[in-house]
Amino acid sequence: MHIGLIAEGGYPFVSGDAGLWCDRLVRGLGQHEFDIYALSRSERQETEGWVPLPPQVNRVRTAPLWTVEDDGMGYGRRARRRFTECYGELVAVLCAGSAIDGAGPSEDPSATEADRFGNALYGLAELARDAGGLVGALRSEAAVRALERACRARGATSAAREARVPDLLAVAAHLERALRPLSLDWYEDDGLGSVDLCHATSGGTAALPGLLAHHFCDVPLLLTEYGVRLRTHYLAATESSPAVRALLAAFHGRLAAETYTRATLITPGNSHARRWQERCGADREKLRTVYPGMDAARFAEVGEAPDCADPDTLVWVGRVEPAKDLVSLLHAFAEVRKEEPKARLRIVGTPSGPEGAAYLGHCKALAVQLFPDEAEGPHTVGDNPVSFEEIGGPEIPALADAYASGAVTVLSSVVEGFPIGLVEAMLCGRATVSTDVGAVVEVIGGTGLVVPPRNPRALAEACVALLRDPERRERLGAAARARALELFTVEQNVAAFHGIYLEIVSRTPVRRVVLDEAGAPLPFAVPAEAHVPGRWTGRTARVVARGGPARPTEAPVRATSLPATEGAR
Repeated sequence: MHIGLIAEGGYPFVSGDAGLWCDRLVRGLGQHEFDIYALSRSERQETEGWVPLPPQVNRVRTAPLWTVEDDGMGYGRRARRRFTECYGELVAVLCAGSAIDGAGPSEDPSATEADRFGNALYGLAELARDAGGLVGALRSEAAVRALERACRARGATSAAREARVPDLLAVAAHLERALRPLSLDWYEDDGLGSVDLCHATSGGTAALPGLLAHHFCDVPLLLTEYGVRLRTHYLAATESSPAVRALLAAFHGRLAAETYTRATLITPGNSHARRWQERCGADREKLRTVYPGMDAARFAEVGEAPDCADPDTLVWVGRVEPAKDLVSLLHAFAEVRKEEPKARLRIVGTPSGPEGAAYLGHCKALAVQLFPDEAEGPHTVGDNPVSFEEIGGPEIPALADAYASGAVTVLSSVVEGFPIGLVEAMLCGRATVSTDVGAVVEVIGGTGLVVPPRNPRALAEACVALLRDPERRERLGAAARARALELFTVEQNVAAFHGIYLEIVSRTPVRRVVLDEAGAPLPFAVPAEAHVPGRWTGRTARVVARGGPARPTEAPVRATSLPATEGAR
């Protein structure tokens, strides 16, 4: 099978988000061929290079989302009129109302409005294909004026009518960036048009190339969302003006609904993401929950060894940022110390960006205030009941050692998607106390204690209960490890996607007609095995792609040079 894997800011870049599970998926499916289509988010990400690629990756094609050069295309009168009509229709749908409003998921949009958005989007894609790109048009004054007319038109929402010039410029710039995949040359017979299946590793902009491959070439689309991009957009857009938030929420809501409608199957990473997708228009019949796969081997030594951790120590592991709510954890630990004076808290993690660094400093200062008489500062293990550490030091050389250093692992987040750190603790056989956010309850499944978020007293009571009951800790830890090994391993993840790939291809009509030397059709001449390395089809057959001219079949070509936007092994 020939898979087109599409990622935004992820695989195969060294610093890519969620690149690890993509790499494990590709390596675990060695019987298939992969073409990687990667949208990069920054120049630094591109210069840092790629992770080592397995031999089943035929080639990698990249395109930047962080910068763009004007294509210099001169649009004729007809092309300008087509752009004005399509872009004007697209923004008119956004101004008339959104599939998802700014406060959260709403009812499904009407079929008419959904069709208007889809027709406008694919109209722009067809114009980009005919004209050689839309970079200049999307950045033009005509685009801003079309957006302004839509905002001032009768029937526009109150938020759209309140948009001012800075708001219009901000929205137009965001739409231009989000629609850059329309101008890529990925949708021909030598690109995504040649694959058996497009697999988009996230929603939003990453799914747009898959939508266009489906539109132009009838290639089936599989969408995987371990974190719903629409939810991420809401969390990131809080600092914008109400008009900007409303218009961008409408765009991303419409794009999500269109993606869910056109996708053959959708694989959320947990039931929390699944509920978001259903509320945003996804058909329940298309949904298949596939949990992220973790490498259990790296935690096996700790998980299978006798528990020798300090029975009085609580451990928190993760990225230091405000969403992790370490402030509540520190206040909870102050309550724990009143009940268990020997208790200690180890906070293991690195800050996430400048905001995380500032938050870490605030937490260290708070620890000094809460425990002023116990040590000079919260930096040294053994001198203060609270320590701030990083993986790689003498006390904690590896990630598994962080979980092994305490009897109970604590998660205190107020926002969480799929709690990777919680699964790691379960693989290490640790009893856990977690806040009820995201997919925590689904992951824990009764093998740990769960309390409301932002409730230090409840968090403290749960921690004290486990610190005082070693037999209960051991029992919960063993159950947690067994559950993690059953549901959250790499092997489970790869097997699930292998079955889904076969299911999609088996239900997809053959898009190519193979003719023999006499010109007669050959039924069943292009099975899924036709793309297995080594070629199962003969060289005497001829292939007609979507009614195009017949041409001899060729063995896969593996280039040895790396052009600016395309690499191959």
